[in-house]
Amino acid sequence: MEEPSLIQLLQQRLRFSKRIQQADAAVLIAITQEQQPKVLLTRRSIHLSQHAGEVSFPGGKRDPSDTSNIVVALREAQEETALNPFDVKLLGDLPIQRARSGLSVKPIVGLIPAEVDLIAQPTEIDRIFFAPLQQLIDAPPLPYEVRLVRQSIYFPSMQ
Repeated sequence: MEEPSLIQLLQQRLRFSKRIQQADAAVLIAITQEQQPKVLLTRRSIHLSQHAGEVSFPGGKRDPSDTSNIVVALREAQEETALNPFDVKLLGDLPIQRARSGLSVKPIVGLIPAEVDLIAQPTEIDRIFFAPLQQLIDAPPLPYEVRLVRQSIYFPSMQ
């Protein structure tokens, strides 16, 4: 019997939370739908006031008109990379995470075509690239220390 692919495993295991909690921001974890899936990543512009030069998933802060975390993730991905929201097959979400800035961030997971035309929004994004999903799964997260007045907080990160 053939083992299920990474895409099949994601489709089987991911769902949307029954308890809807609005986050301050949302990101889209966009995974290419192909035999060796890849994850869409961006490098943020060095001219930004927050998260400058960092590698991230497409995403950003909630606008007052945004009706859900999904809307935030899809809108921001479209603004930053020109990804058409209709090209995204939504699979589910992951638990809310805390950013170093203190914002609550909701990850939304979706599949995108293997061949998709993307354009970096130059005021926000320096570069768009893809990383193999299996490589990200296999790489252990590294602790990233943020020092506060009297304590340090560690966040998972990757190199």
